[in-house]
Amino acid sequence: MIRTQGWAALIVFLRVAAVTSFLPGFGEQSVPMRIKLAIALALTAIVLSARPALPPTPPSLGALAHFLGTETVAGLALGVGLRLFLLALQTTGSMIAQATSLSQILGPMVIEPMPAIGNILVVGGLALAMILGLHVHAVLYLLISYEAMPAGSWPAAADLAQWGTALVARVFRLAFSLAAPFIIISVIYNLTLGVINRAMPQLMVAFVGAPVITFGGIALLLLLAQTLLTTWAEGLFGFLLAPF
Repeated sequence: MIRTQGWAALIVFLRVAAVTSFLPGFGEQSVPMRIKLAIALALTAIVLSARPALPPTPPSLGALAHFLGTETVAGLALGVGLRLFLLALQTTGSMIAQATSLSQILGPMVIEPMPAIGNILVVGGLALAMILGLHVHAVLYLLISYEAMPAGSWPAAADLAQWGTALVARVFRLAFSLAAPFIIISVIYNLTLGVINRAMPQLMVAFVGAPVITFGGIALLLLLAQTLLTTWAEGLFGFLLAPF
C-alpha cells in the first residue's frame, strides 16, 4: 500500500513540479529553488488527495522513464500556458511604454529589465492573482488537466499545437486590448501634433509634445490601472477554470 501510494505521488509530482516551475508568482526567478520544491511537494499532496485517475502500472524502471517523459511534457505545456498570461502583461507594458514615449518596444538583444510600466503591471497583476487565490485555482487547473491529458499518455501533437496556437492568439489579443486605450490616445495626439506642425511650422512641436504625451500616459495609467488588472485577472482565471 505504501509502495503504491509512493508511486502515485511520484507520478503526480512529475507533472506538478513542471507546472510549478512556470507558475506565476511561485515560479519566478527571484524565488529560491528550495521554496519552489516545497511548493511543488505541497501541491502534489493536495492533488494526490483528490485522487486523479492514474493507470495501475506497477513500479519499474521502464514505467518510470515512460511517466518521466509523458508527465514532464504535459506539465511543461500546462506551465507555459499559464506563463503566457504573465507575458501578456509584459507585452502590454511594452506597448504602453512605446505609445507614450517612455521606452522602445524593440531594444538590443540582451537581458534587460522591462519598462517601468510593464514592471508595475506585472507586480500588480501577481499581487491581485495571489489575493484572488491563484494557488487554489492552480490545483483545480491540475485536476482538470488529467481529463484532457491522462497520466501515462503522450499528448497528441496536433491537438497540443492547436491548443498552443489558439492560446497564444488569445493572450496577444488580451495584451493588445489592454494597451488599446493608450495606443488610440497616442495616435490621436500625434495626428493632432502633425496638424499643428503643418499650421505652425516654426513651432517646435517635439519639445512640446513629448512631455505632454508622457504625462498623459502616466495619468491614463493611474485612471485605468484597476480596470486593466481586473480584465487581466478575469482572463487568467477564466483560462484556469476552462483551459481546454
